[in-house]
Amino acid sequence: MATIPSRYLLNHIGGEWRAPESGQTRPNINPGDLSDHIGDFAESGGADVELAVEAAAAAMPEWKGLGPIKRAEYLRAAERLIEERAEDFAQAITREQGKLIKEARGEVKRALAILDFTAGEGRRLKGETLPAEEPRTFSYTFRAPIGVVGLVTPWNFPLAIPMWKVAPALLAGCGAVLKPSPFTPLTSALLVEAFVDAGVPAGVLNLVQGDVAAGQALVAHPRVAGISFTGSLPVGLSIHQAGAPRLLRTQLELGGKNAVLVLADADLDKAVKATVFGAFGQSGQRCSATSRVIVDRAVKEEFLAKLVAEVAGLKVGPGLSGEATIGPVVNETRMRACLDAVKAAQEAGAKVAIGGERHTEGVPDGCYVQPTVLRDVPWDSEIAQEEIFGPVLSVVDCDGFDDAMRISNSVRYGMSGTIFTQDPATIFEALDRFEAGMLHVNRPGVGAYAHLPHMGAKLSQFGPPECSPQVWDFYTEWRSACISY
Repeated sequence: MATIPSRYLLNHIGGEWRAPESGQTRPNINPGDLSDHIGDFAESGGADVELAVEAAAAAMPEWKGLGPIKRAEYLRAAERLIEERAEDFAQAITREQGKLIKEARGEVKRALAILDFTAGEGRRLKGETLPAEEPRTFSYTFRAPIGVVGLVTPWNFPLAIPMWKVAPALLAGCGAVLKPSPFTPLTSALLVEAFVDAGVPAGVLNLVQGDVAAGQALVAHPRVAGISFTGSLPVGLSIHQAGAPRLLRTQLELGGKNAVLVLADADLDKAVKATVFGAFGQSGQRCSATSRVIVDRAVKEEFLAKLVAEVAGLKVGPGLSGEATIGPVVNETRMRACLDAVKAAQEAGAKVAIGGERHTEGVPDGCYVQPTVLRDVPWDSEIAQEEIFGPVLSVVDCDGFDDAMRISNSVRYGMSGTIFTQDPATIFEALDRFEAGMLHVNRPGVGAYAHLPHMGAKLSQFGPPECSPQVWDFYTEWRSACISY
């Protein structure tokens, strides 16, 4: 595989590519081919975070002074560069994360749409004029950036999720420190380079590679005004708790245990295709992935037969293969977690309808899990309640709509909810009763538009949504002004 430029192995702080202060590195391995060593990337710690935060704080006054319309011009310039380099981004995403190249190309398009929407918001960051209680007085409100922000991002969308944090942070006038997942450092390096090449001033956007030590230092830094985090519930809770004594602003998008409800009157063919797309697209590694399908007993066997036949047609292979329809999971730890969850589910009474093992046939040595369907899953078993984050789908029986809604809402998460039915009254009742943030009817339960709120409910979300006008409630704070004349 191609050798990457050495600068991508480094941090980017204060306008310079620089090695971590500790000199430590971490290997980055292609999960679709464990013999492909992408490179040894910076493993940063508190000293690197200190430098990055100070650089962001020093650069912020001038950046803030430009105003949102001028800042949006830099975002537009970065958008043009990313579009020109789209295939470089897609290749990097697939190589280090494992998803199919067509999925990676789709992620690049999603990131560009987010950047395009955010740049357009430069002319819409508005306040209000309000009546004053006294004569000859003008009163109004406006937004101001909250300060330096830490952006802590996951590996499953290594371009789109950093984009939906970096773009609004910069447009709002904040200084930013991006700390991506240690499993996908290359894509983040390419992203930061695009903004640097677009002319974003030195220090405004900084990149600190690494794992827990860098993340903890970023959360603990007294000059960091807010942390936007996407990842697991335990880590999100630890961030919130660590920042609580100093009232650190947090925006947390956490886990999901998303359900598709298939009622007796559903179009089963459409429901099956949507379920397979939601459960096995990106190998099930999406916060909104379909992890449970709750099926009315009246159509369960017919639905299962169609579902298993569709899953049997999936072809496991490397993301760069033109034939594969499902790629690897991100690493060996995730692969083992998926396989262990299947075994535990069987011990709890579930049965494997298809899959359930590591996939080794016809693929390089990699982190491949057979697309797996579990049937007869007890609604309150661990696999029906907790996130798996892999290509494992649980089929849970129900008796009608009320029972389906009860089971759907029984989990502590609330990222997305989907229903298949032909009855208009049931559709609107379901939309009212779902305890989830992103809702779908007669379509896959994944995916969202760049201008719609990306958010969950219950323990899936804390703080304002992302990817929407509501995002400014995180990156900015309100000011009110009264002027007598």
